[in-house]
Amino acid sequence: MPRAAFDVFFTGPAREHLMRAVREALAEDGTDVAANAVFGVRDVLRAEIVAKEDTVLAGLPLLPVILAETAAREPGAWETAGEGYRKVHEAPASPAPGAWETTAYAEDGDCLAAGAVAASVAGSARVVLRAERVILNFLCRLSGIAALTRRYVNALEGTGVRLLDTRKTAPGLRYPDKYAVRAGGGCNHRKNLYEMAMLKDTHIEAAGGITAAVQRLRAHLPAHVPVEVECRTSAEALEAAACGVSRIMLDNMSPEMVGSALDMLPPHVEVELSGGIDLSNIRSFACAGVKRRADFISVGRITHSAPAADFSMRICRT
Repeated sequence: MPRAAFDVFFTGPAREHLMRAVREALAEDGTDVAANAVFGVRDVLRAEIVAKEDTVLAGLPLLPVILAETAAREPGAWETAGEGYRKVHEAPASPAPGAWETTAYAEDGDCLAAGAVAASVAGSARVVLRAERVILNFLCRLSGIAALTRRYVNALEGTGVRLLDTRKTAPGLRYPDKYAVRAGGGCNHRKNLYEMAMLKDTHIEAAGGITAAVQRLRAHLPAHVPVEVECRTSAEALEAAACGVSRIMLDNMSPEMVGSALDMLPPHVEVELSGGIDLSNIRSFACAGVKRRADFISVGRITHSAPAADFSMRICRT
């Protein structure tokens, strides 16, 4: 994924949430008393971001974002809002306090082998060292999500079924987590509760049934907002289809039940499968159905249970 994909994803509310997460992460660390005691404001260093295991890269464009926010917090540091950063080589003999530069050797979505250098950072020692853990925390988490997502996407290869994420993300990290899913080759489900209206069992039971719930929802919903209904049986799926909803979720069904329901549903209604699906059975679900297949399979574990990837920052001595 080129840097442009990162910039497109993180616009509007997504950008606001991202910056809030970065600032909160830096605020949690506070002042780096060790770096400030050992290094002066004009001391510089160079470091490399190294993958310590095979993984899929995600979050690399966050480096300049985090470094710019870090530099803005350093005494005497400058900030260039338009450019985002100022390169050290503009004044190599005496770099400005807080100055830094980054060089990327890979793009988000790339497969990295253990030992691969993803990027380098050069500039103010105080800025780089204060930003180090925040940079690595984001890279490790997002790359772990991307790597697990890629495994699921590979398992679906050739089926025509697309992998979706869910809202089972870390609090405050909804948008970075969903960006990482994209870097891994997956697709995003709704990012928030108003992007798509979903009627779950609680809504349906409270309304007195699927038809009543859909009618109530449409009475309060702008026409352009899609509606999805969670269904647990073929009968519920048929009732939802008759209501003219945009998408039906077949939830917690076996592959056999999914196949039966799929063959009854009209082809113009999107179908999503969810519940109890993992790497061991996802292909069986994807291949269920004779007349048609599902359009999507959503898997919460790609965000809520992805193991973090292992990256480190290595100081270059020469």
